[in-house]
Amino acid sequence: MARDMTPVLKKCRALGIEPAFLGVEKKESKKHGASRPRKMSEYGMQLKEKQKAKFIYGVLEKPFRNYYEKAQKLKYGTTGENLMILLETRLDNVLFRMGFARTRDEARQIVSHRGVKVNGKIVNIPSFAVKVGDAIEIKEGVKSSQRFKDIIEVTGSRATPAWVEADKEKLSGKILAIPARDQIEVPVNEVAIVELYSK
Repeated sequence: MARDMTPVLKKCRALGIEPAFLGVEKKESKKHGASRPRKMSEYGMQLKEKQKAKFIYGVLEKPFRNYYEKAQKLKYGTTGENLMILLETRLDNVLFRMGFARTRDEARQIVSHRGVKVNGKIVNIPSFAVKVGDAIEIKEGVKSSQRFKDIIEVTGSRATPAWVEADKEKLSGKILAIPARDQIEVPVNEVAIVELYSK
């Protein structure tokens, strides 16, 4: 599978994203000479917003386009809001939001390595769409590993969104609701993405 190997902090700088949105705690240590910001075209701005969303959620172009087309067909909400909700309710993102992974990349790896159960069954597809009422837990044999002790040490103080419930001791949680757009804390202008795809 294709992967973007650009260093995370470099990509964050290029897209104007705080690394914290990716679960990365590192801070830029120095500024590399203040360059005058170039005026961006409307198309450039729209493209940048799409790149930000793809980068934050770790989604490549083809599946991202599929999410957009699915968002268009949903009977509720605007296309942009629906797009963000579809991305936010991916299993790998939910694991990250619950604090069971430090980053979405790590969450993807945990899911792919068959470490997660949804409603009692192992699911190894990071893009699996969760629903209200779904019970999510880390598999028994993995829970006691040093890896998860290290993860909880880092994520223990992170706030859990209101639409999910997470027990960080038992490494289990539940989907309480579908998130509203104002509960999705990512710096993306989804209206610009819709405008880009509408051209």
